[in-house]
Amino acid sequence: MHATSRRRFLTQTAAAAAGFMIVPRHVLGGTRFTAPSDQLTKAIIGVGGMGRGHIGYEGTRLLAVCDVDRTHLQEVLATLGPEVTGYADYREVLQRPDVDIVHIATPPHWHALMSIEAARAGKDIWCEKPMTRTIGEGLRVVEEVNRRGRMFRLNTWFRFKDTFYGLGTDVKPLKKVIQSGVLGWPLTFTVSGVTGYDWKFFWSGRTDLKPMPVPPELDYDMWLGPAPYKPYNPERVHSKFRGYWDYDGGGLGDMGQHYLDPVQYLLGKDDTSPIRVDVDAPQQHYDAAGSWRRIEYTYADGCKIVLDGENRDVDAAYIAGPKGRVYRGFRSDVPNLERIIAAMPDPEPQIGTFSDSVRTRRKFALNETNAHRSATLVNLGVIVLRLGRTVHFDPVTMRFKDDEAANRLIDQPMRAPWVI
Repeated sequence: MHATSRRRFLTQTAAAAAGFMIVPRHVLGGTRFTAPSDQLTKAIIGVGGMGRGHIGYEGTRLLAVCDVDRTHLQEVLATLGPEVTGYADYREVLQRPDVDIVHIATPPHWHALMSIEAARAGKDIWCEKPMTRTIGEGLRVVEEVNRRGRMFRLNTWFRFKDTFYGLGTDVKPLKKVIQSGVLGWPLTFTVSGVTGYDWKFFWSGRTDLKPMPVPPELDYDMWLGPAPYKPYNPERVHSKFRGYWDYDGGGLGDMGQHYLDPVQYLLGKDDTSPIRVDVDAPQQHYDAAGSWRRIEYTYADGCKIVLDGENRDVDAAYIAGPKGRVYRGFRSDVPNLERIIAAMPDPEPQIGTFSDSVRTRRKFALNETNAHRSATLVNLGVIVLRLGRTVHFDPVTMRFKDDEAANRLIDQPMRAPWVI
């Protein structure tokens, strides 16, 4: 293990050498205290793609970047100041006592393990979506983040800000519409190209990959980490990884939490999950993720989320209730909708700046608990795709009912020596 720095050195603190407990600087002044002049610091793990976008997030001070590809690391370091140190091994980053927040922008098969180890190291966590690759990994992240008293943020934001794709507005007015009851209950959400949501089936993997030499700049064994060993092919790594079950879940894995987390919020389902998931899809390859026609989630109260991958319903409403509908672009057949929205109180406020969560020790809008539930939507979809059939799920035990094959996909083995 080694570090690469533009200054070619890394200061080692006496406390770390002595094996003392690492305590982030923002808690040294006591519970819920951070000196106003103390700028929060961060490290970014994974800077080949999405991670580069994290460099400027919230104005926090970047101290370290990490990547298993030397080319990625050198490219990024060349754009940064001499105070930023480069690493090839994320575990060295976690040992630094001067890092407050760890940004995890690796492929999803690393998210759980890195989040858990960051929490154990006393770091707050800003993680890319999807939160985890399996339901079992998500449960362990929730457990460890809470046990260690860490702050966690998932990097999607539509439940609390910005125009929500085909809706044409942020979700706040839609939350008011639903809370007013004018649409009735239960509700069905249709997430499709018709309603403004592209499932990006170009992320389907290839089934004809041949082993190829590993390029010298890439530590492929470390890139794989806990994933099963498969011979190297450039189609499997970097910007192509989403098409393979070992690392992600195709278009559903890529866009699922972006699209489905706000639906979960709008339905008020942050503390539960569907009880049944149906699927209509071609048989999936054992290694490469493919396309699908339809995935349908049903909650205990009859609410549904329909993922229409082939845009079958050309007249679909985004939300359909027994009393009214809302369509793409926030069109509706409910009369006087603007007046109804204006008369409704605003939804409960949410913390939408992660630095505020870190400083106040109050949970972020999309934290480990509700993010795990929306990641479960994605992972339930992946499971029915891989099995090719309906499943019945218990949202309390987080297990499938009388379904050994489905339950095996909740906790999938990690390649030694990696464990969580």
